[in-house]
Amino acid sequence: MDAVTAAPSKISLRGVTHSYTLRRPHEGKHTFQALGGVDLDVKPGEFLAVVGPSGCGKSTLLDILAGLSIPTSGEVLIDGKKVTGPALDRGIVLQGYALFPWRTTRENIEFGLEVKHVPKHLRREISDRFIRMVGLEGFEKRLPHELSGGMKQRVALARALAFDPEILLMDEPFAAVDAQTRETLQDELLRIWEETRKTVIFVTHSIEEAVFLADRVAILAANPGRVREVVDIDLKRPRDAAHLRTSEAFAALRHRVWTSLQQGNRPE
Repeated sequence: MDAVTAAPSKISLRGVTHSYTLRRPHEGKHTFQALGGVDLDVKPGEFLAVVGPSGCGKSTLLDILAGLSIPTSGEVLIDGKKVTGPALDRGIVLQGYALFPWRTTRENIEFGLEVKHVPKHLRREISDRFIRMVGLEGFEKRLPHELSGGMKQRVALARALAFDPEILLMDEPFAAVDAQTRETLQDELLRIWEETRKTVIFVTHSIEEAVFLADRVAILAANPGRVREVVDIDLKRPRDAAHLRTSEAFAALRHRVWTSLQQGNRPE
């Protein structure tokens, strides 16, 4: 039994629901249930991808994990303790980068370290490490508008990793870049994950991306959002993109996830 399977849960979701109150013209208030009873466990150091149709509550689920939203019912536990709000044990990487436009690459990466009151000389050492890790040497003094989309996402990833969170929450982080850059960033993310072994929850619309990156893929169904199936991705690591993406094993897993998604979209 491997370490990921044997270890107790790092993250546990127990009956998590989330509802919104909407106002519609001529109809008054209307309650929309985004999530309906989500149960899920994530092991320490596991890379879990989450896929599902638009509107199934993927981003809502990530907001709840981050502590940015409170579930209507149920609970989220990290190391057995209930999540009640944001904390520095979780880092977040979003699709839109969310960089401070007035801060340089280095200053953006050091932001979380400043929040933790890390001394300036140590902040420099740590940011140097992560600048090297994501391949941004020579761009330390650039502002976000001087960087390409791929470089901005590298800054966002380095910022999330620099303050050493235990968990990395990623919401469609590579969706805004071109296909070639996306594959490069996927390779970089796996390399960094293999080095740091953070617990990662990675939300994506791409089945291929989910299968390539993850240890397991959680497939959500919609109306309301719920876990339909969790698929084990039994592909060897480290993963070689050039050979893996054309293999029969990869194609079979991609088809299995796709089939489950299609079944989940059918009315019940």
